Amino acid sequence: MDYLTTDLCDAHEDKVRVVEPMFNSFGGRDAFFGRIATLKLFEDNSLVRKALESQGEGRVLVIDGGGSLRRALVGDQLAALGVKNGWAGVVVYGCIRDSRAIGDMDLGVFAIDTHPMKTVKKNVGDADIPVSFGGVTFVPGEWLYADEDGVIVSSTQLHQV
Repeated sequence: MDYLTTDLCDAHEDKVRVVEPMFNSFGGRDAFFGRIATLKLFEDNSLVRKALESQGEGRVLVIDGGGSLRRALVGDQLAALGVKNGWAGVVVYGCIRDSRAIGDMDLGVFAIDTHPMKTVKKNVGDADIPVSFGGVTFVPGEWLYADEDGVIVSSTQLHQV
């Protein structure tokens, strides 16, 4: 890793938006970054599967699950799809499950918490729209950086790969 969110905040204070502290790290990658792709849904992870089945190209999937603590939006099978298809990470405003298995995968996964219950499947939700939670609006195509100190978002890439 050639960046720290703290250093990026120091160097680019006028260009970053800091997400309120709320996430726990569950993935095998403690730090990750990439362009943002978004989903907005509630207790239905049908669109999560569709997104992670597509080529990630180093992007970060930001899922606005409404902060629900009643169902898990990502489990080990979906996380494995994310690894297979080149996603850098997933940020879930909600819960995940299969945390032990996800912790062994080369994928960044931040979520509020864990929950053992799977979701319903109704194919309801929106993709690639701005979503807002944690005091920040996540815009598809912008950049997200995450590590043990937090999650930041910027309209421009803040470091060279």
